[in-house]
Amino acid sequence: MTVAAAAETTPSEDGRTRQRVLGYVLDQGPVSASALAKTMDLTAAAVRRHLDALEADGLIEVRALTGQKAGRGRPARQYTVTPEGHSQISHTYDELALDLLTFMRETGGEEAVGSFARSHADKLRERLRRRLEDFRPGEAPRGTVAERSRRLARALAAEGFAASSTPVAAGTPLEALQLCQGHCPIQHVAERFPEFCEAELEVISEYLAVDVRRLSTLAGGGHVCTTHIPTSALARPLLGGPAPDHNQGGSR
Repeated sequence: MTVAAAAETTPSEDGRTRQRVLGYVLDQGPVSASALAKTMDLTAAAVRRHLDALEADGLIEVRALTGQKAGRGRPARQYTVTPEGHSQISHTYDELALDLLTFMRETGGEEAVGSFARSHADKLRERLRRRLEDFRPGEAPRGTVAERSRRLARALAAEGFAASSTPVAAGTPLEALQLCQGHCPIQHVAERFPEFCEAELEVISEYLAVDVRRLSTLAGGGHVCTTHIPTSALARPLLGGPAPDHNQGGSR
């Protein structure tokens, strides 16, 4: 029996497959139905049925990408997870966390919330240090900025952030990588308390040892959290890290 046939044998199996489709859209989105079918070893018809159901439930949405065609002049249809979809995937106690943080702000002021956000980021930093052998206090991280960015993306993906790194402007003085995080476990908290996004960005910058910039966040309404990482030695001021190695060839 094929994977596609097995996925349609019972309602419970059908539901599990639908959740898998939602997970793949989260990890890879924006992504096309044909790419999903290939990745999941399902028929195009089966994938489209699940996508239609997820879209009807408000868990995913379609984006027509300008300049890309799906054949016969039609815009390419790509799928991304909606805020409602992120809410279903998230297993955090958002309301309780928001109540606690609001109480902290009212009784201890902004510094109390900032201190807690930094403590939360410290725990992420420690988990990443266990995954990244070169993320140690007082030690310069190994390799080029691009290599470190890719290692960091893999580590964040293992932490459940659905992270990936994509090169931009390759071969130019402005070459860079964009670190994309398709999932945020505390998205609804960060919507109200941006201190958590800021503390997380400090961890990213600390490991990469370059001046990074957030272009978008899930908490701010973006489809993903996107961090711009300059990889060209000409375009990246250092933050106390190792001196640029002009022989390492930027992002290559």
